[in-house]
Amino acid sequence: MDTQELIQQQVSENHVVLYMKGSPDFPQCGFSANAVRILKASGVDSIFAVDVLQDPAIRQGIKEFSDWPTVPQLYIRGEFIGGSDIMTEMYQSGELADLLKNPA
Repeated sequence: MDTQELIQQQVSENHVVLYMKGSPDFPQCGFSANAVRILKASGVDSIFAVDVLQDPAIRQGIKEFSDWPTVPQLYIRGEFIGGSDIMTEMYQSGELADLLKNPA
């Protein structure tokens, strides 16, 4: 399975996927830490997190997959949502909570 197929499988098979630096328990950058805080504050108990620092192919591949140049990247039900700034805006407006609760 190539990197793009692996990423497609991850985002398709998991409700909430966060590509980040580090892990939810030990984020390795402020943006990843913010993304985890937002998801936890939104009531997400189970985050399928992928540490891009562990695999250079995933680190580059996720940027190509989404056509988004930075990490973290959030996917909900297979849909690319955005990075830390977009997550913050959506959290503050209530849009993220709605998206997490309601089926697509």
